[in-house]
Amino acid sequence: MATTVAVVTGASRGIGRQLAVDLARVGYDVVCAARSTESAPSRLPGSVDETAERVRQTGRRGLAVALDVRDEKAVAELAERVFGELGRCDLLINNAAVAAPLPALQDTTRRWRLGVDVNLNGPFYMMYYFCPRMPASDGRVVNISSGAVVTPQFGRPNYTATKRALEGLTEGLAFELRGRVAVNAVRLDLPVWSEGFAATLPEDTDLPFEDPVIMSDAVLWLARQPIEYTGHVLDVTDLRQRGVVRPFTPYQAR
Repeated sequence: MATTVAVVTGASRGIGRQLAVDLARVGYDVVCAARSTESAPSRLPGSVDETAERVRQTGRRGLAVALDVRDEKAVAELAERVFGELGRCDLLINNAAVAAPLPALQDTTRRWRLGVDVNLNGPFYMMYYFCPRMPASDGRVVNISSGAVVTPQFGRPNYTATKRALEGLTEGLAFELRGRVAVNAVRLDLPVWSEGFAATLPEDTDLPFEDPVIMSDAVLWLARQPIEYTGHVLDVTDLRQRGVVRPFTPYQAR
């Protein structure tokens, strides 16, 4: 049987890193994609190189790829590389996102376009170039959404609008790809730790952050569902009540 392959965007830190490592632990080879690399680091800690090394420590193959999901050409080239070097992609996780912590009408239109390009166009490019080449009737996509879609008081209109659009895209492509690729979304409606999110909060913020491992529970469960299970937008809270996601798990720095 061929090795299963997962592609994770936003894999340099936080939820993306946790997903990559946990997927490797259950047998996936993992393509770790993000803008932050050892040769081009960001102001936040973490790189795809570090994540890929953690994947390799599990005994699976980890491929580190510098990728800006806004760049359609780069996404197309990544698809060629993945199918050329690894032969397949069974699971695509669209996790990369930005959430500008400013009122939209006080921010720049340039940052508005950034949110649209990363949070909506990026996942579309990934699905456009990967989904048609996924294994027949056995490919899966998980889009990471947010409780911000139903809480405009979160104060980040760009994030609310683009994540709500991502959920619509999930449902639309699930219909187009029914029977061939299952497309679902996980709506993160709890405060889960990520370096990117924490960096945008006031210093005196005191939230009951949970460990990103709870997102692995949700994604791994979706990856095991039959191909007919598609077009769903699932809250982490609801999945916890159903026993899919473990109980409250406080974040512990590691």
